[in-house]
Amino acid sequence: MTKSEATAEVFLAAFHALSKTEREKVILGITRDKKMREDLIDLAIIQARKKEPARPFGEYLQNRNKNQSKIK
Repeated sequence: MTKSEATAEVFLAAFHALSKTEREKVILGITRDKKMREDLIDLAIIQARKKEPARPFGEYLQNRNKNQSKIK
């Protein structure tokens, strides 16, 4: 286990030990911070989509450029 994994594990254990009200206050504090909120949204999207098939980035760029040409 890496140091960052161990730190995360300790943090999560402490978070789970809080009362529901305390957990809500922590979550509200995190979501009030714009950067942390954006990180949470990114992580949620990654988690939700991680089983979707991947495609090469170059292929994505080619398709994007074709679609942008059609819009112009």
